[in-house]
Amino acid sequence: MQIEKLIASELNARHEQVIAAVQLLDEGASVPFIARYRKEVTGALDDTQLRTLEQRLGYLRELAERRSSVLDSIRSQGKLSAELEQQILAADTKNRLEDLYLPYRPKRRTRAQKAREAGLEPLSEALLSGKGQGSPQQLAQAFVNPQGGIETPDQALDGARHILIERLAENADLLASVRAWLWQQGELVVTVVKSKEIEGQKFSNYFDYRERCARIPSHRALAILRGHQEGVLRYSLQPPEGQEQEGPLRIARHWQLRPGNGKSQPWLDETLQQCWSQKLLPGIESDLVRQLRGAAEAEAIQVFARNLRDLLLAAPAGQRATLGLDPGLRSGVKAAVVDATGKLLAHETLYPHAPHKRWDQSLATLAKLCRTHKVELIAIGNGTASRETEQLARELAQKEPSLSLVPVVVSEAGASVYSASELAAKEFPDLDVTIRGAVSIARRLQDPLAELVKIEAKAIGVGQYQHDVDQKELAGMLDTVIEDCVNHVGVDLNTASVELLSQIAGLSRSVASNIVEHRNQQGAFKRRQQLLKVPRLGPKAYEQCAGFLRIRNGDQALDNSAVHPEAYPLVERMAAQLGCSLPQLIGDPARLAKLNLEALRSDRFGDYTLTDIVRELEKPGRDPRPEFHSARFDDAITNIEDLTTGLQLEGVITNITNFGAFVDIGVHQDGLVHISELADHFVKDPHDLVNTGQIVKVRVLTVDARRKRIALSMKTPDKSAAGEAAVKPAPKAVSSPSAKTAARPAAQAEGTLAAKLRAAGLSKR
Repeated sequence: MQIEKLIASELNARHEQVIAAVQLLDEGASVPFIARYRKEVTGALDDTQLRTLEQRLGYLRELAERRSSVLDSIRSQGKLSAELEQQILAADTKNRLEDLYLPYRPKRRTRAQKAREAGLEPLSEALLSGKGQGSPQQLAQAFVNPQGGIETPDQALDGARHILIERLAENADLLASVRAWLWQQGELVVTVVKSKEIEGQKFSNYFDYRERCARIPSHRALAILRGHQEGVLRYSLQPPEGQEQEGPLRIARHWQLRPGNGKSQPWLDETLQQCWSQKLLPGIESDLVRQLRGAAEAEAIQVFARNLRDLLLAAPAGQRATLGLDPGLRSGVKAAVVDATGKLLAHETLYPHAPHKRWDQSLATLAKLCRTHKVELIAIGNGTASRETEQLARELAQKEPSLSLVPVVVSEAGASVYSASELAAKEFPDLDVTIRGAVSIARRLQDPLAELVKIEAKAIGVGQYQHDVDQKELAGMLDTVIEDCVNHVGVDLNTASVELLSQIAGLSRSVASNIVEHRNQQGAFKRRQQLLKVPRLGPKAYEQCAGFLRIRNGDQALDNSAVHPEAYPLVERMAAQLGCSLPQLIGDPARLAKLNLEALRSDRFGDYTLTDIVRELEKPGRDPRPEFHSARFDDAITNIEDLTTGLQLEGVITNITNFGAFVDIGVHQDGLVHISELADHFVKDPHDLVNTGQIVKVRVLTVDARRKRIALSMKTPDKSAAGEAAVKPAPKAVSSPSAKTAARPAAQAEGTLAAKLRAAGLSKR
């Protein structure tokens, strides 16, 4: 139980809570299921705590297994002392364990080992202790042994030095001390590889760069490591300036080697210097660069995970007929209409833009599609020709006011990946990939979560150096984010895709496929209990998944809620206590407030579960995601050349990194709000202030059209780091009627959009 105690202390939880959670995990329960339906058992550990617990449990079990292997290895060599065994048992990290094992790890024959075999260990001891008489050359003369390969005193001294270097460097406490010192005080010095200056211009910030290891932010660390991998940059770990000799001195202090070894002292000093520069420093440099990479990758993966979570949990526009437009110029605009459930109804290719310029014909075609299929939403991909296509959609909405069309620009990141995927080919075998993209764009407006789970998360484009990090770690983290988001929202059992169902707790992809196949053959599910008739979906899987699956208009009203079937008898007792039917109880907060929960409490259903059930009964089937809103781009600002310093715009945050937030302002190139420009106060982490998909008001600071770089600010003008340039009035061109909308008050812009959404019935789901 030592592992559980350690995790409990790290989580600031009770030992019994951790034991219960570990037992549930070992029995095959998923984190979403434990977090939602086993609160009584775990004392309400939440999903974040449970994920941390699961991760630490895996690490500590691996550590325990490795510890056992190390002990067996040293024991078999006959070198396991009681003191060493205690140190190994106390090792709390893999690094510490491997440091302790280093002197005993089986290795290839080193020069030190060859020297020992030649009988040079007594010479090394004599030189280290300083007790030998005479100079090192004189001491070494006695160890000349041509038969053993030692033909001269210099060869004997060289062998003795190899023995000492290995011995002095392979000490766990010394390694830990020096590693900690260099991590906090040592500097990573980076330079450009000669003749790579032009080829490696994107790494120019690091051509002459140095910073303490502990202070290098993750994005800079990953950029340096990428530059090194591409052969543009070289790096080295160096002690702090003025402490170049601190390394050899630390070795001497650790081994209590005091000056005064007489004639052997210069030789010993050189040995310490070589021990530092040839053995200790290179090894620790590798360790610390690995640590730097690990910390940077972990942070980058966390950034990606948070951005992905925000994107997956973005507000859905709802189940409404939607027109998806995948913009293009020469190749045309691909249009696809899907019904409220995402089923493809019709598709067309339009040519409204140059060089074809069939604007009126495109409007007529779109109007016919929208009237025929009662379209309410228009989703426009934000790629090439997005703003021009948005203008087409807005003109359509103006000319067809009776349809109450709402055009919305949607991120199309990953849509092309889905279009060319095996999944898309299986669903739409006869469709061109570009039409499949339009379908995906329409569906991701209806329900971002349901559509984005079909795309490999790395292709969605909300990461920070995601291709440079450990791909296995990244995939594992993103899988947990997707699983948590899908189970948090729940899915419609009768419309969900295989991809969506396979993220539900307890369901594998094959079982999810069986559910869809059963649904296709037998018709829509009427009760959750019918899941038990699905091949390979047994009682254990049913227990895990049932609470996260919803059935609208089924035979059992509770099946459209997050109430687990195991609690249905409890809800029936609630209705009996109040003398009403189940339908009368559901959705009636006033009636539910009269419940005597004390009389309903039991060992299985305690306060946590009762509270959750009552909350769910008050608003059954409530979508936990926020209300749908959309940014309104300025019609006069469509290209980067239209931007001017001081211009105020509305945009959508598309990606968040440690150094700031990228914002889509409708000019085909995202602008960057640097972390120093996010707020009037100090911001340590951009995620503390903003999230992916958030609609924000920004001001243009600088524009570099050639390099396609846009600097934005969310500060009040007089607080901006950009100084006077940020508060200058916009040029005269901005005074035109259409351009004025860019600088109008935020409330007015939002009010107009909100009014339109309300008119279309979109302000509340």
